Amino acid sequence: MAREVRSSVLTVDTSRVDLVVQALTGASRAVVRGMFDHGCVSVDGATCHEAGAPAAVGAKIDVVYEPGRRYKEVARAWSNRAFRVVFEDRYLVVVEKNAGILTVPTVRRETDTLVHEVARHWSRGQRTPQRAYIVHRLDRDTSGLLVFARTEALAQALKSQFEAHKPEREYAAIVAGIVPDDRGTFRSYLATDEDLDQYSTDESGEGKLAVTHYEVVQRLRGATFLKVHLETGRRNQIRVHFAETGHPVLGDPRYEPRLAVHPAWRHPRLALHARTLGFQHPVTGVAVRVTTELPEAMRVFLETNAI
Repeated sequence: MAREVRSSVLTVDTSRVDLVVQALTGASRAVVRGMFDHGCVSVDGATCHEAGAPAAVGAKIDVVYEPGRRYKEVARAWSNRAFRVVFEDRYLVVVEKNAGILTVPTVRRETDTLVHEVARHWSRGQRTPQRAYIVHRLDRDTSGLLVFARTEALAQALKSQFEAHKPEREYAAIVAGIVPDDRGTFRSYLATDEDLDQYSTDESGEGKLAVTHYEVVQRLRGATFLKVHLETGRRNQIRVHFAETGHPVLGDPRYEPRLAVHPAWRHPRLALHARTLGFQHPVTGVAVRVTTELPEAMRVFLETNAI
């Protein structure tokens, strides 16, 4: 079968090169990923092996392929119980963290945290160990998306975006009880008590501003499924705000634990998942936006407790 060359010069920002390749060829996502493994894709004349690489205005993307051929992906031997890679290039990586994994070490100096595992991922095949630089965090028993940078300067550039409340951060949450309002906003100052728990105060001098927006997706038997947007990113922010209204996140052992129970939620994790993350790439300036599926525990709960 004859080989074809299809090209595109981008006139608008596109989130990833693989999306352009899929649009050019009409192939499935699996076949598109295989094209990258077989060296079929080039960006501005250079072979591209990173399916999730960002695509910027003015970039020329070429695809050399045989229509109908099954380009099988190269098997990846490496896997990790702590996370999976969602987006990666030579500057940063976005991973989906599993519940039960610490993002960074505590005072106990753990060495099996997410930041360690990402560094090990980057160190594979390298002569010198690589470091992963933290940008933001998730609680141990929360799953979802986090971005890590390869250098301290890149991490600081990303942190500046978070401090300016620019990134898109959407969570999926299942909370106890029936939330009455279809949507709403929590705005308070979060302070820390003697037990290191967070709590809300109206006094700006006693805490840091925390703003949480929510929308009801589905009311269930004894619980509510919510879409939550963070305007700020304080520690335990979502957990505190909902617990203080009598609707704690299911499985929360810290904030209103007596209420954070449901007969169908028996998982040793929070019913909280960082589902969508969007930010501006600190080097290319391209908008990066990734979304993940719900964890199985949350998905099954929704299916079995629908009204």
